[in-house]
Amino acid sequence: MNRVYVCNCFGVTEEQVKKHAEGGACTPRQIASACKAGTDCGSCVRRIQSLLGRGACPPRELVEQGEPALTAMAPEFATALDEAA
Repeated sequence: MNRVYVCNCFGVTEEQVKKHAEGGACTPRQIASACKAGTDCGSCVRRIQSLLGRGACPPRELVEQGEPALTAMAPEFATALDEAA
């Protein structure tokens, strides 16, 4: 398996960043909280941003209006959350 490292300081791979993104991390700061990538020298932050891409997070306006972030990202989560309550 070919590992492409994003963060050499902590040995974080592209695959790990993508898994954290799939788990809900949508900013470099959230990725850093999950695996420390970007917290040492900082040279990987732009690469992390590009892996996360645009549109990964819900629009700020929706969050500020009180719309849950998961609901804003994918409406099917709202149904699941309502059913679980």
